[in-house]
Amino acid sequence: MRRKTVLVTGGAGFIGGHLVERLLQNYRVVVLDNLSTGKMTNLPDHPHLDFIFGDVSQEADILTIFENYQFSYVYHLAAVASVAASIEEPLVTHQTNMDGTIHILNAAKEQASTLQKFVFASSAAVYGSEPTLPKHETSAIAPITPYGIDKYAAESYVLAYSRLFGLKSSAARFFNVYGPRQNPQSPYSGVLSILTDCINRKIMGNEASFQLYGDGSQVRDFVYVEDIVAGLILLAESEESQAEVFNIASGERHSLLEVIAMYELIAGEKLSLTQREERAGDIHQSYADITKIEKIGYRTSHTLKMGLRKYHEYSSKAYV
Repeated sequence: MRRKTVLVTGGAGFIGGHLVERLLQNYRVVVLDNLSTGKMTNLPDHPHLDFIFGDVSQEADILTIFENYQFSYVYHLAAVASVAASIEEPLVTHQTNMDGTIHILNAAKEQASTLQKFVFASSAAVYGSEPTLPKHETSAIAPITPYGIDKYAAESYVLAYSRLFGLKSSAARFFNVYGPRQNPQSPYSGVLSILTDCINRKIMGNEASFQLYGDGSQVRDFVYVEDIVAGLILLAESEESQAEVFNIASGERHSLLEVIAMYELIAGEKLSLTQREERAGDIHQSYADITKIEKIGYRTSHTLKMGLRKYHEYSSKAYV
């Protein structure tokens, strides 16, 4: 039987690579990536995978892909995924995160009659400094960085294209994602990838100090990458997700100091900490209510302790 074709923008990235691996079990997958932060090593060698080097901010690249393929699903993950980078270079970030989304939406709407779902990767950054916790999809939106502003504007465009052009769509607000193949050297690194790198360097007998910004009381909802992938596929396949926004998270909340202590116990290694001033744009507490996505069938399969243990086992082998 002929496989349906799926597009994953940013598919060579950390989250994208895990999503592509899962999708290849059932679909032909087309990956669009400019490899600015993504890596070909994040992608498997597979007969049903087509890799296309291109940039979502370039309309011509998008149009060429949609001229050559008919898609059943589109997962739009490509982004400058850094709050800090958006503050330093807001225009460059905007061209990718906002303009790129519009380019893909314009191409996708031409396939609206056959496209089963357009799934957009948004971010918990849209909630910004709004103090109410936990974060519900109906919580006030108060982004405090160009990154959060662009993500909210882009997800609003995605839902508007559903109303205006009949493009079936969903948006997913990711909380703090972690797991294997997250790059600790990237300027867009998540805190747990940096923490993992420090622990492994210490185990190998090297000098390693974890840079702690603020006092460590910052609270986050850390979600294992496999749970993010499961949530994305659920949104693509669920009719109930049409024209809706969903948090994808673990539903747990932990301070950074709690996470460090938990990871030290798992790894059997004590970390050296270097305390720095809290960074501009950092939100002190952010954790999710996931009731909405649970109602359509989402279930996390990893507690933080389980996820850290799997991440540590994978990363420690990579260091040998």
